[in-house]
Amino acid sequence: MHVGFIGLGRMGSNMVRRLLRDGHSIVAYNRTPEKTREIAGEGADPAFTIAELVEKLAKPRVAWIMVPAGAATEAQIAELMEHLEPGDTIVDGGNTNFHDDVRRHAELAAKGIRYVDAGVSGGIWGLQVGYCLMVGGDREAVEPLEPVFRSLAPEDGYLHAGPPGAGHYVKMVHNGIEYGLMQAYAEGFEIMHASDYPLDLAAVAHLWNHGSVVRSWLLELAVDAFRKNGQDLAELKGWVADSGEGRWTVQEAIDRDVPAPIITLSLQTRFRSRQDDSYGARVLAALRNEFGGHAVKSS
Repeated sequence: MHVGFIGLGRMGSNMVRRLLRDGHSIVAYNRTPEKTREIAGEGADPAFTIAELVEKLAKPRVAWIMVPAGAATEAQIAELMEHLEPGDTIVDGGNTNFHDDVRRHAELAAKGIRYVDAGVSGGIWGLQVGYCLMVGGDREAVEPLEPVFRSLAPEDGYLHAGPPGAGHYVKMVHNGIEYGLMQAYAEGFEIMHASDYPLDLAAVAHLWNHGSVVRSWLLELAVDAFRKNGQDLAELKGWVADSGEGRWTVQEAIDRDVPAPIITLSLQTRFRSRQDDSYGARVLAALRNEFGGHAVKSS
């Protein structure tokens, strides 16, 4: 297929490489031209403006946006709309809130433009093993793009999840679950790290990936992390970001009256990781000292 690809970051550039390997024709654009030139050297057709990208695409055009969710994606869609025509399709592969997908679909449909939301999981390993794709949109918009989806995904790694917004909705919950899984692993390894036993945590993680009920790709990554950074992870700061999907998952659980304590607590723990000196922890220490004379540490 002939696809325009906007955004050549760590995910986007490798997605383009995977599509090129499978014989697709890609017109590539990035805000900084250095990345455009780099991918052009690997077989993509470079474009240095959105107008040039649209001009180079065969009709009906397909433009895949792979930039940060929110304002950056909104701005990119607005710029594309200055050049696209009825019958063309926009694919948003970022981590967009599904409510925005529903709104955009309606706005673009009124102008004859198709809109598809694609939740993408796989990270920097997707080039080798493929990307799990959770896709939402009208069937008549999604089906023509399936050759691209199947090239990006491993076997059984693509699903048309439902109508507009469904793809990013499933990806949102996927990331909420990921928060909980990662937190459970982190707590377990912290307990073992604090143990009196001289445990080799990389060896334990490697072991658990062979027949254990907790085996997973995340554990494979834990093995790599311990081997690269050392058992104490001394070079890493325990500051953990969140990209939004965990918050949205918790909010959706609240809106639907669904109890989700594990995902909620894992999100709150990420917030706690960003506090070098928690005021709340100081209040707790002060109260324990006041009612029981428990020891406190001065700053």
